[in-house]
Amino acid sequence: MFESLKKKLSALRGKATEPPPTAEAAIGDSGRKIDEGEVDELLWELELGLLESDVALPVIEEIKSKVREGLVGKRVDRKFTLDQVVEAALKNAIEAVLKKSEFDFDAFVAGHERPVIIMFVGINGTGKTTAIAKLSNRLQKQGLTTVLSASDTFRAGAIEQLTVHSERLNTKIVKHQSGGDPAAVAYDAVDHAKARRRDVVLVDTAGRMQTNANLMDEMKKIRRVVSPHLVIFVGDSLAGNDAIEQAIAFDKAVGIDAVILTKIDTDAKGGAALSIANSIGKPIAFLSTGQGYEDIIKFDSKWMLDRLFSD
Repeated sequence: MFESLKKKLSALRGKATEPPPTAEAAIGDSGRKIDEGEVDELLWELELGLLESDVALPVIEEIKSKVREGLVGKRVDRKFTLDQVVEAALKNAIEAVLKKSEFDFDAFVAGHERPVIIMFVGINGTGKTTAIAKLSNRLQKQGLTTVLSASDTFRAGAIEQLTVHSERLNTKIVKHQSGGDPAAVAYDAVDHAKARRRDVVLVDTAGRMQTNANLMDEMKKIRRVVSPHLVIFVGDSLAGNDAIEQAIAFDKAVGIDAVILTKIDTDAKGGAALSIANSIGKPIAFLSTGQGYEDIIKFDSKWMLDRLFSD
């Protein structure tokens, strides 16, 4: 991941083989004073690498600001090059951005009244229905009961897909015929969960393009009818700026509380993890790392940073 950025960093380091230190370890009371012009010149090169890695411009500006603030006017130990120190500061800045994106889904569910109602939004093809199945599996492994709401009534295939998951996971699904009222399905699912004392309701929704006014009206109605405790946007990490625009559109229409990023295992550029959550100011709950029910992990800033900069 971050292939373009890593090439920029390698070019800046030249022949240096020593791993870059932490920025704090290289800065002290003695040594050469860091000049703002030098830092800005290096940051310009790194900005190009971040742009080519699909990192959104506002995120890049925040990262650059953190790097500049941490270095300009400080003194760098003479045994380290400025390039190395800038690289270390860059990693610190990216980790700070990622740290803001952490969200403890398990603690949220554990501490909430029952049933916990979770609504999932996002366009078709992002892996939304599969993500719902993965979370149902995760919750069941924790001893909780789930109800699946097949509220994507626009596509018969979506109802069938969620039904298959419910059978494999041995969990209840509430569904109506194709073309029915999505909000009515969600209402019935919540009603069933209350009557049977189920712990969590997972509401699937339609995923036509986010510019479709009818779709957004459907999302608003579902939210109004069942009052979900959590709205999760499921985004494709390979979609780049398109995923950011989708997240912004859904957030504006219904409000997003957290994000699940799918296909992170095939994301060669890596910018989506930095950009999507930052652009809407909402945390990342999980990363989907494959097709199996177990292939979902809680978002962890340190894990993500190591992955972004791994060879």
